[in-house]
Amino acid sequence: MTQRNAETSPRRKFRIRWLFYLIILLIGGFAIYAWATGARQEPIETGEPHMKAVVYNRYGSPDVLEVRDVKKPVPDDDEVLIKVRAASVNPLDWHFIEGTPYIMRAMGVGLRKPKVPRLGVDMAGQVEAVGKNVTQFKPGDEVFGGKTGAFAEYVCARADRAIVLKPANLTFEQAASVPIAAITALQGLRDKGHVKPGQKVLINGASGGVGTFAVQIAKSLGAEVTGVCSTRNLDLVRSLGADHLIDYTKEDFTKGNERYDVILDNVGNQPLSGFRRALKPNGICVMIGGGGPNDGGLIGPMARPIQALLLSPFISQKMSMFFAELTKADLIVLGNLMQAGKVTPVIDRTYQLSQVPEAIRYLEKGHARGKVVIIVAQNNR
Repeated sequence: MTQRNAETSPRRKFRIRWLFYLIILLIGGFAIYAWATGARQEPIETGEPHMKAVVYNRYGSPDVLEVRDVKKPVPDDDEVLIKVRAASVNPLDWHFIEGTPYIMRAMGVGLRKPKVPRLGVDMAGQVEAVGKNVTQFKPGDEVFGGKTGAFAEYVCARADRAIVLKPANLTFEQAASVPIAAITALQGLRDKGHVKPGQKVLINGASGGVGTFAVQIAKSLGAEVTGVCSTRNLDLVRSLGADHLIDYTKEDFTKGNERYDVILDNVGNQPLSGFRRALKPNGICVMIGGGGPNDGGLIGPMARPIQALLLSPFISQKMSMFFAELTKADLIVLGNLMQAGKVTPVIDRTYQLSQVPEAIRYLEKGHARGKVVIIVAQNNR
């Protein structure tokens, strides 16, 4: 061996050894990172009660969703354990899956991954157990309302929060379709739109989840209702009680001669100048929809409502950005309307729990007639 080879051989071995250590360190680092940033499933011990639930541990398309075995919740002193019979899908679900608009992540949803790996809010089911402080519910009661993680076989919910008894004339599927969509319609028309009997109200997107409730609720408030929808949905919206119909494939309501006291916008497909033309001088436009799941960016679909909020102080008309609040009181109001037959949920399609990704993909297309519902457990189980 030459002197040069004798000198370089130890160096080569030293470099190889440290390269090996570096590779091991990197592999270990990536493993720790994946463990730390993933939505980890709680271990299920032998004999431990568990259930099926839809979870996701990263942002993306509905393909990131999966059904896993997770620990069955146990109600605390102020909670009830609900066996979920049905749940429903909302546009909010796809925004959580995709992590858009991105400002949502900075506001606590999670920057790199979702902080809460469970999905779904709307649900209906039967009370299976109650905490020791709960007096308003008992095992066997049929209830509906809202609770994060509703795409699951069981949820625990505070008895004093957004759950109420289900009207006897509703199926679990119908009741599960109510909470977010119907409360959005109710609060948008009653609280933000201040709808009064005899007023002219236009519902833009009258055949969707919020729209089908809004047409009926506006009628219950005594309004003269115009529904905007596509050709194939005209008969549906007419059957819900709309006094007038506009087929948006043939007519632009913002360029017509009619002026409205209140416009409830569920779509976000018109410029603000168009709404101003369609409103009376002191009319109110309530912004519900701001765009679809692909409207990304920092604030994404919130851009139009924010523009409306900034414009409103400088004009006689009111442009209102609106976020619904899921409350027990308004669930009771809706329950009474449905019990009286004044509001009837409209269900487009139903899916099984294992088909939640397909259900969300269908909703993303923007053509659902009414609500998309997830059947979690059959009524005879």
